Amino acid sequence: MKNLLSLIAKIHEKGNRFIIKELKKNGAAELAPSHGDILIYLYMNKKMTMKDIAQKINRTKPTVTALINKLEKLGYLKREVSSQDNRYTNIVLTKKGENFKPVFEKISKDLNEMLYKNLSAEEADILEKLLRKII
Repeated sequence: MKNLLSLIAKIHEKGNRFIIKELKKNGAAELAPSHGDILIYLYMNKKMTMKDIAQKINRTKPTVTALINKLEKLGYLKREVSSQDNRYTNIVLTKKGENFKPVFEKISKDLNEMLYKNLSAEEADILEKLLRKII
């Protein structure tokens, strides 16, 4: 039990190395693994406020602002004033961001296959349940 955090950190590092390699291979070396957290929620929701994104990915607003600024600068997303209330700004995908979705999904699928390759389906389910109990 003493090694839990160390093991989780190694899994995280292995996953990040894989993502970085795949992003480079797919011509998206400018993206970082941390951008994936934002992209996945925008692929599911189409538009979100910065506050909603920060809550979903469990990051501070300044961190989310920096990640969104980078994604906006790279052309993957943009800010739009809410049509219901112009005090709010929504974050939405651009065409480039939408076009990246198949690459994103393939990298995610390949990452999961790599991480789970030595586990049976039952072991994978148990592992996820145990980790969810901790968080």
